Amino acid sequence: MTDILRIDNLNKHFGRIKAVQSLNLEVKAGQVYGLLGPNGSGKTTTLGMILDVVAPSSGTFEWFGGKANVDSRKQIGAILETPCFYPYLNAIQNLKIIAHIKECSNHRIEEVLLQVGLLERKTDQFKAYSLGMKQRLSIAAALLSNPPVLILDEPTNGLDPQGIAEVRVLIQDIADQGKTIILASHLLDEVQKVCTHFCVLRKGEKLHEGPVSDILGETNAVELVSDNQNQLEGVLKDFKGAVDIHPEKDQLVLELADGISAADVNQYCFEKQIVLKKLVTRKNSLEEEFLKILKEHDQSI
Repeated sequence: MTDILRIDNLNKHFGRIKAVQSLNLEVKAGQVYGLLGPNGSGKTTTLGMILDVVAPSSGTFEWFGGKANVDSRKQIGAILETPCFYPYLNAIQNLKIIAHIKECSNHRIEEVLLQVGLLERKTDQFKAYSLGMKQRLSIAAALLSNPPVLILDEPTNGLDPQGIAEVRVLIQDIADQGKTIILASHLLDEVQKVCTHFCVLRKGEKLHEGPVSDILGETNAVELVSDNQNQLEGVLKDFKGAVDIHPEKDQLVLELADGISAADVNQYCFEKQIVLKKLVTRKNSLEEEFLKILKEHDQSI
C-alpha cells in the first residue's frame, strides 16, 4: 500500500512540557487511522504539526512520499477543534467563502451538502444549526476540494448520541469512497466502530500501534442466558469443555477449553433439556485492550 503519511521521531516541547515525544507513525492509503488517547495525550498537537499549524521541536514528517509543501497540503482536508463559520450566513454562503480561500470552484458545494445530509438546510443560517449539523458542515468544508486525505480532530466531541451516530455513519461513507482518514479521538467506541488502524498515545508517547481487527477477534468464551440461570449454571459445571463459569449481570460467561465451540455448548444444553435464550461468542473490545496497554506500560516503567 502507498504511504500517505510518514512521521519520523517527531517531538514538540512547550517549555518543560513534552507534548509529543519521539513519535513514529505510518499511514497507508485507504486506512481510517485513529489517534487514540485521553485529553492531553498529544493528539491535537500531532495533527497541528503535520498540518504545519504547529512547528515541531524536532523530527520530520512526509506527505505522499515527499516533504510537506503547498501542493501536498492542497490534497488534505482538515478539521481542527471547533468548527468556525459566519453565524448569520447560510451553508451555501459559508462554503462559497471556504471555496474562495481554498482556491477551488463552487461547483461541488451542493454535492458535498448532499453528501453530509444538509442539502435541504442549505439556506438556513449557521446559527440555527444543531451541534451535529455544524460538525457535518465542517466536514462538507473539508471535502469541498475533493481531497484524497481527511483529518478530523475529535469529530464527535460535544455531540448527543444521535449526532455521534450521524457523524460516524458519514465518516464510514467517506471511507468507503476510498479516502484516507486520520481521526483523533478519546472515545474508544468511536475508534472501534470507525477505524481500520489505531495507535494509543499517552503524555505524548506512542504506547501501541496496529490494526483494529487484530484485537477484535472472538475470544474462547460464550455468554449464555436461559429461563433458569441457577439451573443452567449447575448443568454447565459438569460440562467437560468448561474452564471457568461466572455470572455477569443478567448472564453467565463460560470460558471454554481449546477446541470447544459455542456449537458444542449448545448441543450439550439441548441434551440436558435446557433451552438457551442467548448464546453469543464473546469478542474482545478496544476498551479492554486499551486498559491492558496502559497497564502493561505502567508495569514496564
